Amino acid sequence: MPIDPEFAKALQAHSMEIDEAIAERLEKYARVLWKWNEQLNLTRHTNWDLFVGRDLRDCLQLAPLLESGEEVLDLGSGNGIPGIPLAILRSDIDISLAESVTKRANVLGEIIDELQLPVPIYGARGEDLLEDFRFSTIVSRAVGSILKFCRWVEPHWTSVDRLLLVKGPKWVEERNEARHLGGLANLDLRRVASYPLGDDADSEGVILQISPAGRKVGQTSDES
Repeated sequence: MPIDPEFAKALQAHSMEIDEAIAERLEKYARVLWKWNEQLNLTRHTNWDLFVGRDLRDCLQLAPLLESGEEVLDLGSGNGIPGIPLAILRSDIDISLAESVTKRANVLGEIIDELQLPVPIYGARGEDLLEDFRFSTIVSRAVGSILKFCRWVEPHWTSVDRLLLVKGPKWVEERNEARHLGGLANLDLRRVASYPLGDDADSEGVILQISPAGRKVGQTSDES
């Protein structure tokens, strides 16, 4: 079944080429998300251009940074982004979702069931999960500042290899704050992806990799 022409138009407008079978599953996810959005405010991106240009764009930047077989936790998943699209794009990795807000966690469970994805959802705080589970990578988008994440994960580096944080143009300010307040002490922070957020040349999105200093993990790019 061909994908919605408006979805195809948005993909073309944002220069995204996706396998048709995967695109169909991403379209279904968006439609299921929008259906649940009528009951619980999950997203403001309720048209194809916003879904592709904001949500899917970040997921497509994250996907190639993950290695086959990785165990990945999407922390503070909210509406399932980036975790659910990553599970669709990369069936060779194990994705779990963590959402501490019970109503959102319950809806994510319903969405996952409807999509028939093998994705566990934990209605718990990340620090509680890391007491019992280990993940190679934690991914997160629009949840907290760099300093907040560094402080939070500080006692748990034996349970996770690295963080991959999706950030917008204010990431430099966040990095400077974290450095000033000692949040990045004994940690490596690298910008492993950067990409335009729109027509504005100065508006850039980045993916930051944070890991203990000297630990060899994932892919690296320019040190920041």
